[in-house]
Amino acid sequence: MRLLANLAPFSFALLLAACGDGEPLLPPDAILPDGGRYRGAVVDGLLQGPGRLDYRNGSWFSGTFKDGQLHGAGEWRGPNGEQYVGDFRFGTFHGQGNLRQRDGSHYQGGFVEGRFAGEGSLEHNGQVYRGEFKRGLFDGEGSLEWADGSSYQGQFRKGQPHGHGLRRDAYGSRFSGEFKSGQLHGQGSYQGADGDLYSGAFRNSQFHGKGRYQSASGDAWSGHFVDGALSGAGQFQGADGEHYRGQFGNWSYHGQGHLRLPDGSHYEGEFAHGEYAGTGTLTLADGSTQAGSWQRGRWVRDEQGRRLPDALELGLLEQGRLLEEAIAALPLSTARIELYALTLAGDGKQSVFLREADYVARLLGERFAAYGSLTLANHRDHLADRPLATRESLRRAVQALAERSGPEDLVFIYLTSHGSRQHELNLYQPRLQLADLPADELATLLQPLRERHKVLVISACYSGGFIPKLKDDKTLVMTAARADRVSFGCSEENDFTYFGRALFAEALQQTDDLQQAFELAKAQVAVREEADGFEPSEPQIWAPEAVLAHWREYRRQQAKPALGAAPTDKSTSSH
Repeated sequence: MRLLANLAPFSFALLLAACGDGEPLLPPDAILPDGGRYRGAVVDGLLQGPGRLDYRNGSWFSGTFKDGQLHGAGEWRGPNGEQYVGDFRFGTFHGQGNLRQRDGSHYQGGFVEGRFAGEGSLEHNGQVYRGEFKRGLFDGEGSLEWADGSSYQGQFRKGQPHGHGLRRDAYGSRFSGEFKSGQLHGQGSYQGADGDLYSGAFRNSQFHGKGRYQSASGDAWSGHFVDGALSGAGQFQGADGEHYRGQFGNWSYHGQGHLRLPDGSHYEGEFAHGEYAGTGTLTLADGSTQAGSWQRGRWVRDEQGRRLPDALELGLLEQGRLLEEAIAALPLSTARIELYALTLAGDGKQSVFLREADYVARLLGERFAAYGSLTLANHRDHLADRPLATRESLRRAVQALAERSGPEDLVFIYLTSHGSRQHELNLYQPRLQLADLPADELATLLQPLRERHKVLVISACYSGGFIPKLKDDKTLVMTAARADRVSFGCSEENDFTYFGRALFAEALQQTDDLQQAFELAKAQVAVREEADGFEPSEPQIWAPEAVLAHWREYRRQQAKPALGAAPTDKSTSSH
């Protein structure tokens, strides 16, 4: 902002060293000792009144002279395109003027002894300032705009924002309050482009001191902030009902505190980096308690100090048996067209994926009479009672479906999790390092089912990128988003993602036509995203006619026994 810090006063002596072009062809009225040629009146040996002075190097001034100096209105041309049009006083810019300099900057406004002063506007290197100047610097009320679209409006002092003002950054976020030497310092407020809000104390444009921060989703943190983060005593109130009061460290629960969770459980004790750590008591929603020592969120010793078995280790011991039992429960195909279902919940940090996968499995069983069903799930609380969703367990499940189904059967596969820009489905179980599932590897895993008619639905961000790897004449693919778009709804408190709810809880309750159900779901997702202000996810579909026809045949087959069992007029008539 100190664009003018080195701007020296312009004087008559400086003008003598300038150069320009366009000297008149008429002979001069006087030639100065340095070779300058003057055309105008000379009184008692001094240049007086209107005139023009051209120097040996070609620079010139045209305007009014007084006692040998530039004084009054005039125009000056400098060596490299500099130009000033305005008022002069005793050889310097003084009064109102318009100055264009060799670096491309442009100033229009007041001058005092060669420096910008009073009201004016300055454009320089994509920056535009409008307001008050003093001694060549921004000083007083004004507005400054940067080339990247950011801006400041308010008070300035010695070239820097200083005093009350409003700063907007290039992303649309707003900082308002008291500024000092260019930084928000003291009481102020912040409003993020996405709707986040902060009100409280600042230091060097960071949250610092007592304040309150609220996210666009409704989560709120209040207490003592240090260098931009909540650190010290404070509290958190989640939009889902989670509430914490106690010590924080860099936004995380850290130190002594009390946490109440949306499911009704609560913890009192010590935390470290957001997890239970040290001594504490967890009271579950059913009233049972787990008291003693905690480590990285796990209960490791009871109140007597006895070490407790590790749930992860116990769960891993059960995994082989769980998968074998799930596969063994798949029945062998009959002569009829049977529907087999495979659902997978990939991310074990958030419960929405498990809830959604279980709902889809129930829907396929109850509404669409799935003959065999298998669910693979990652979840922090179900390692010991659900088969894990890993690439290897998925491979074995697909192989079992291929072996137990027949060529006339249908296979419905539902995968729900987070997705990446690289078109990988996230497979995550807390405390385990599982590899994600790329689109090309999923295509390879599904090869045993290449001769089966399949419906494959993927609810994940960027899931449209899976279609090119998976599509063929026997595979119908629906995805929750375009290849370059995110999808929404994957939060801990939700029962469904946006797409999962629209397709399974709504559209497939209205129709059993897969194409029509997809179009209904896509429209409903768009309505909800627009209402929430989200960029459209644009769900995608690849729908081969062979799969649609086989699905319709399956549904007709199901309807026949029901029609045969329906009472006729003859059977219900009286005798």
